[in-house]
Amino acid sequence: MRYQHIRRGIFQDRPNRFIAHVELDGAVETVHVKNTGRCRELLVPGCPVYLERSDKPERKTKFDLIAVEKEGLLINMDAQAPNRVFQEWAESGRWRTDLTCLRPESRFGRSRFDFYWEAAGGAKGFVEVKGVTLEADGLVLFPDAPTERGLKHVEELIACHAEGYEAALCLVVQMERACAFRPNDRTQPAFGEALRRAREAGVDIFARTCHVAPDRITMADPIPVEL
Repeated sequence: MRYQHIRRGIFQDRPNRFIAHVELDGAVETVHVKNTGRCRELLVPGCPVYLERSDKPERKTKFDLIAVEKEGLLINMDAQAPNRVFQEWAESGRWRTDLTCLRPESRFGRSRFDFYWEAAGGAKGFVEVKGVTLEADGLVLFPDAPTERGLKHVEELIACHAEGYEAALCLVVQMERACAFRPNDRTQPAFGEALRRAREAGVDIFARTCHVAPDRITMADPIPVEL
């Protein structure tokens, strides 16, 4: 996945979930933040950030904040990137070599998953993708704030698997370096409990880091999922 027209700035503050103030070429610019999560450990006043300039003249903001440097580690924080990164990776044949169909935003009953897939031989299933940006001492954690929607998705994957489909949760770690993934039990114990139930029920839970540069992000290496 590539970005265009990248600029480097210095983060100042974040008045609300949707915008931030960034110093750019000596002036303060109001920019759109492409992640409505808290990201408090990332967006620290004075940290370097990377912006993508928009070509849409009707927009109120000229730039999107897509990445941040944390102690020398570049972290992509674009909430839309994980699904696109997973789709590019899966369609390249590096997830399942026998994949014949990958359809985004697909329903199962009253649920909606990020992807539905089919493979040669009749296998079929659903995948939910979550982006991970919270890092602490080499471990990456999810969620960074309580998420009822994320908890619901895990419960739905369990139900989906019980109906005979293959079910998977892909944790896209939006940075290069991480030694393992763990659920953030301190922030939301119920999410970690749901992940453990999902693994016991047969849901495939896997995590991969990403190669991250200011103008691109691509899927990289698998890391252990410690539940």
